[in-house]
Amino acid sequence: MKQLKERLRSHLQAIVRERDAYLATQGHFYVQQYIRQAFEQWGQVDRHEFQNGSRTHTNWILNLPAAKPRTQPILIGAHYDTVPGSPGADDNATGVAVLLELARALSLEPARYPVRLVAFDLEETIYDRAGSTHYANSLHEPLRLMISLEMLGYATAQPQSQTYPKTYPIRLDRLYPHQGNFIGLIGNLKSILDMLHLQRSIRQTGTPCEWLPVPQKGRILPMTRRSDHAPFWDRGDRALMITDTADLRNPHYHRSSDRLETLNLDFLTGVCQGLIQGIRQI
Repeated sequence: MKQLKERLRSHLQAIVRERDAYLATQGHFYVQQYIRQAFEQWGQVDRHEFQNGSRTHTNWILNLPAAKPRTQPILIGAHYDTVPGSPGADDNATGVAVLLELARALSLEPARYPVRLVAFDLEETIYDRAGSTHYANSLHEPLRLMISLEMLGYATAQPQSQTYPKTYPIRLDRLYPHQGNFIGLIGNLKSILDMLHLQRSIRQTGTPCEWLPVPQKGRILPMTRRSDHAPFWDRGDRALMITDTADLRNPHYHRSSDRLETLNLDFLTGVCQGLIQGIRQI
């Protein structure tokens, strides 16, 4: 766990910088190349290009084989862009760092299913322009599961630090903890068994983990659609988001203060280790 923590820290030190695709192009390009080079250690890297106006954007893809021949891949994605003015430590350098460590771990010891790792561009935009939407629309194959890694590193044991939306038909604040020290799994009904499996795996590391099933492709609670899993829900795939719940907990969300020193690296390491073991065993 100590070595994993230090590798995650090293990734974060490289990625945490302003990297908006239009207003911080130098940082955006640097992180693109960092992801590409990290992926290249473990296999051939493919690029999926898409257009937004006159600009060409890139999703980076690494395909890893299964331990035994299987066809349907597990797709795991994380976005690497930020909102303007934010270095994006939690949003979403944490997701990218875990994505890169999954590449390493699942290359050295493959999962039961093929794994496709995708670093998405342009998540911080409207749905139709997002890299994940373009990529989902380009697919003509079924997926075993899609996992979106979205803000994984902010945790606090402060009382009443966790809030919940008031618009869900069920009072979530009566069912879930009031301390923001857990990782959340938010999935469609098809993914319930996978959420239970990953919850067990993450909890085995000592990291608290909760899960929430959302029907109607998340439209019953629109804020659950705020990441790269949403176009895969719309495509009909099993899909889930793994998240520290963003602005329901993290006061640095989309701010210039979203920096490395605000993260809990022990928490992030536990989430990463739990995912490595859980994904191998799906």
